[in-house]
Amino acid sequence: MQIGILGGGSWATALAKMITDNGHRLHWWHRNQTVVKQILQRKHNPQYLSSVYFDTELLALSTNIQEVITASDIVVVCIPSTYLPDAFNQLPPDIFKGKKIVSAIKGILPESYQLLNEYLAERFGVNVNDYFTIMGPCHAEEVASERLSYLTFSGEDVAMAQQIAAYFKTYYINTITSHDIWGAQYAAVMKNIYAVGAGIAHGLEYGDNFLSVYITNAANEMVRYLRKVMENKQAPDTNKINYATSVYLGDLLVTCYSLYSRNRTFGNMIGKGYSVKVAQLEMNMVAEGYPASKGIFMINQHIVADIPIATTIYKMLWENMPADEGFIEIEGLLS
Repeated sequence: MQIGILGGGSWATALAKMITDNGHRLHWWHRNQTVVKQILQRKHNPQYLSSVYFDTELLALSTNIQEVITASDIVVVCIPSTYLPDAFNQLPPDIFKGKKIVSAIKGILPESYQLLNEYLAERFGVNVNDYFTIMGPCHAEEVASERLSYLTFSGEDVAMAQQIAAYFKTYYINTITSHDIWGAQYAAVMKNIYAVGAGIAHGLEYGDNFLSVYITNAANEMVRYLRKVMENKQAPDTNKINYATSVYLGDLLVTCYSLYSRNRTFGNMIGKGYSVKVAQLEMNMVAEGYPASKGIFMINQHIVADIPIATTIYKMLWENMPADEGFIEIEGLLS
């Protein structure tokens, strides 16, 4: 099968490394022609994970997104959710016919507040059986240094999820498969919100003892939300899922604790007094937890799950609640 990746950031670059380390040819879409030329000349992405070198004989690089999709049987979508509609707006409605779509997005689309599979079904008629997800816990920086990491591939067609996972499995990447595309995606969104909160707490000089209690409560809140939203979506086997596994709890823990976490870094800046706009300008990467906090808040107006921590983080980021006041409020929520 021909594999394509849409996106040129750190996570897309890490996924490209896994695929090409296995000797597979890769069709790879970048927005910027200069970056394409630099990768071909220097054999690495000059903007992200520059320590990762590629065999350029395995790369078919292009700035034409339609060209990359057409050439691929498996299309890995790794564009930040905020920018995805702009990238897809001009695509023909049948562009994904016969393709397997793999989401590496850990966010909610703006304005519509949809997961990628919902957007693709509505806009392009993509069947859920042709849709899969890649979720962590896995930081791109540790992939670059080939430290052992685990990825979960989810799909309602579990046999195909296993086949897709094989393209990414290396001596430094172990793969797990699951049928839960809904819970895995929403968990990835929620953990980014809680990681922003963990960063704010660090910026406000709360210690590790507090953070451990905060994350425990965030984990319980996340499970309440996942059960409620999956019930609303009529997802199968809602009550049979073990939310203590790596794709749920593990990803939450690493995103809240790791210094590689862009959401924790973003939150740390907010806690230290930066405005949202200044923190965004200071960072070279997208912190998905910021738009996700609004997306989850808006979705929750309809499903009404009990998520006071995530709601307070939304207020700090979107309604100008001072960070110290927000965490005084969160203190009273924890047990």
